[in-house]
Amino acid sequence: MLKDRISSARRCLERFGVDAIVFVNLINIRYLAGFTGSDGVLVLGKNEGWFLTDSRYTAQAALEVTEFKTIEYRGKLEGVSSLLKEARTGKIGFEAEHTTVSLFRALSEALPGMELVPIGVELDELRIIKSPGEIGLLAKCAEIASNSLLGILDKIKPGAVERDLALALEFAMKSAGADEKSFDFIVASGARGALPHGRASDKEIQAGELVTFDFGAVYRGYHSDETVTVAVGEPDSRQRDIYGIVKEAHDRAVEAVRPGISLKELDDLARRFIEEKGYGQYFGHGLGHGVGLEVHEKPVVSFKSDGVVEEGMVFTIEPGIYIPDWGGVRIEDTVVVTTDGCMLLTKVPKQLMIV
Repeated sequence: MLKDRISSARRCLERFGVDAIVFVNLINIRYLAGFTGSDGVLVLGKNEGWFLTDSRYTAQAALEVTEFKTIEYRGKLEGVSSLLKEARTGKIGFEAEHTTVSLFRALSEALPGMELVPIGVELDELRIIKSPGEIGLLAKCAEIASNSLLGILDKIKPGAVERDLALALEFAMKSAGADEKSFDFIVASGARGALPHGRASDKEIQAGELVTFDFGAVYRGYHSDETVTVAVGEPDSRQRDIYGIVKEAHDRAVEAVRPGISLKELDDLARRFIEEKGYGQYFGHGLGHGVGLEVHEKPVVSFKSDGVVEEGMVFTIEPGIYIPDWGGVRIEDTVVVTTDGCMLLTKVPKQLMIV
């Protein structure tokens, strides 16, 4: 699997006319080299490759990095620049999305006579199509998270505190095998539901409120992402109506997912429906995003997207309506694109649940 990934990355060498690419983004390094530590640099040449790190990680790298020669350095800049000089590279590609200005300047000064070539999102897009093995890990991760939320439904009741529910959900996930949580969970009840990123607070949940849970787990490096909005007690007519609009927008987009459709068109399908129902001004964010070794990665599914859906992509479908001083509804599933449609990885049923 790593050999295939490395071959794909080497095509960027040809595409951009460089002799080597310097990777500093640890997610891309993990994807290409298998290293799971917190410090290191990967240098990918046309025929060779090197993983560089310091003494804290050389033993770990010896176990994890099998396709590259590991080099220990005392100083990162010195180690990388010395290697590039010895390899006699002329043009050196670097991750423009992840290299700091200070590192770029330092490399430029340390490598006189060598040309540094910025490479943009193309390097992150190496991860955009998931392998069967990756899809299996993503499915396992999503299953852990979904089952964990279903397992704490009885705790969602009047008087419960948002922060306590977030903690209970995290505990349930880790008890079920998750390595960690994907992000700080959103638990937003009542009027706080109008905050798309309303992290769990000390607010007590009241009867008659809607509560939005946006949550995810991490399993063997891979992430899940799912959003469920539940009603605490019997919902009123407006709550049911808005929930129904968001669910219909969600369902239309999921049903339309297939190879060849544009990412922008998917966003438009959901957005146009919400607009037709009179709530367009209350849906401001994009429809979705890729999920993998990062919880937010390529592709982006929005009105700004210019790509198309491809088999093996994994991304979210998450329309929402957020009304100030009233509350909000968001429904989110993560899908994997198949040959003729898509399959849901997230498992919580999306009909309105009353707890």
